[in-house]
Amino acid sequence: MRQILFAITLAATLVSCNNSKPLSTEKYEQHLVKYTDKISEAELKKQLYTIAGPEMEGRNAGSAGEIKAGNYIANYYKELGINGPNNNYFQVIPAATFSRVKGEMRNVMGFIKGSEKPEEVLVISAHYDHEGIKDGKLYAGADDDGSGTVGVMEVARIFREAEKKGIRPKRSILFLHVSGEEKGLLGSKYYSEHPIFPLANTIADINIDMIGRVDYEHTKETRDFVYVIGSNMLSTDLYNTVKAANKDLGINLDYRYDDPNDKNRFYYRSDHYNFAKHNIPSVFFFNGVHDDYHQPGDTPDKIEYDLLRRRTQLTFNTAWMLANAENRPVVDKETTMPATR
Repeated sequence: MRQILFAITLAATLVSCNNSKPLSTEKYEQHLVKYTDKISEAELKKQLYTIAGPEMEGRNAGSAGEIKAGNYIANYYKELGINGPNNNYFQVIPAATFSRVKGEMRNVMGFIKGSEKPEEVLVISAHYDHEGIKDGKLYAGADDDGSGTVGVMEVARIFREAEKKGIRPKRSILFLHVSGEEKGLLGSKYYSEHPIFPLANTIADINIDMIGRVDYEHTKETRDFVYVIGSNMLSTDLYNTVKAANKDLGINLDYRYDDPNDKNRFYYRSDHYNFAKHNIPSVFFFNGVHDDYHQPGDTPDKIEYDLLRRRTQLTFNTAWMLANAENRPVVDKETTMPATR
């Protein structure tokens, strides 16, 4: 009996060792197309109609509606089998930490631990707050930033699906949904000042804020675009990674706002900046502004879900490449202009 048990134990050990064998870069590259194709337009639409639905009350920072949205996102990760860092889905921002928000805010987090370099962390961020209810009107914030919120959730879903098949990312990934962006990038500011993981170990931030619509600058003929902001501000490696991530997708990467002197100052107006100012390579995917920007008309029925899927695929591809690269992106540039929002 002992011999039989030993044989079973040895066989199990060998199988375990074989399964934990590091995957080559080539293997990760081979799996990329398979998993990017799993990004689902139907799933994005399903989640957005909930996140930007009336029950979330416009998700104003510190409000009951935002609490409902935060709980929904945390439960989504729990159901997927994605834990929060340190077994906690929330980073609590105490009430009155910032004068613009009276109530308690919460950043919401999901976390997948890396297989080879778990101490190195890639952050994928989006803000889940919006304007709430004003003068009796619901500001649903479907594009701003419900689209980014569900984009991060969908990217997490596909990484989890790959993980269940034994394809875990080399580096750890933090799926970070921040509060208080509309009040002045408050949630990401709090995270950067109270990081869950050391900023020195944070290899990059991919931030998505409004990726479901078409702006004033594009037409039906040029609708398959996304603005790419910040990728070349600090790191040539990050810039090249985004380009490579788009190679098979063929989205028009529009760099017109990728300029520290851009009069719109978009580089300084979303949550990636609170990582970039700490010299963390950061990229911001964005569809620009439209008639419903910060208006009650920003509703889920106006989202162009095929574009939302395409831009989420770009986010996923960029994350996959960064998480599984041989080396983290090198900071070889410096941007020193101060931010004003």
